[in-house]
Formats: sequence, C-alpha cells, structure tokens
Amino acid sequence: MRPIGKITCALIVLSMLGACTAGSAEAHHMAQSGGLSQFLLGVWHGLIAPVTLVVELVDHVAPHALPWTLHFFEKDSGVFYDLGFYLGLGGGPVVYVNSRRRRG
Repeated sequence: MRPIGKITCALIVLSMLGACTAGSAEAHHMAQSGGLSQFLLGVWHGLIAPVTLVVELVDHVAPHALPWTLHFFEKDSGVFYDLGFYLGLGGGPVVYVNSRRRRG
C-alpha cells in the first residue's frame, strides 16, 4: 500500500474512533457505573487521548467547525477511571511509534 493510502486509512480509523471520545452522554453514563466499566472507559480514553486533544483544540479555535463538542477527560468519574486513563496514556500510540523508531 502506498503512503497516501496508509495515511488515508489511518485518518478514517481515527475519525471513527473519535466518535467514542470523552464528553458524550454515553461515556458519562458508563463512567458513573461500576468499577470495571470505569476502568475500561478510562483506558480507552487514555489510548485515544492524542486524537481527542487535537479535536478539542480545533473545537476551541474554531467553535462551529465541528458538529460536536467533547472533553479530553471525563470529569467526576472516579478513581478507577483515573487509573485506567493514565494507564491508557502510557500505552498510547505515541509510545508505540517511539518504541518502533528506537528498534529499527
């Protein structure tokens, strides 16, 4: 696959994953439920945090450019969410890309 095809596929996947970001009503409801769901939601939000940050910055700079608003972090969700979020940040895509560069 050519580099432009890889970039296009990555952007499509990132756009689909962006639909599962913090701040939605579904995420808020899940963050208020049991400990395991809070933890897994935190891991997920930690993994997609780089994408969420970019989308939130775009939304801040151009408030009406995107049809939704989101938050980088789910507020008032508990210690299990916080733990999962920080573990997800530690295993995010930036860490993966940097580890591949060091090896090869």
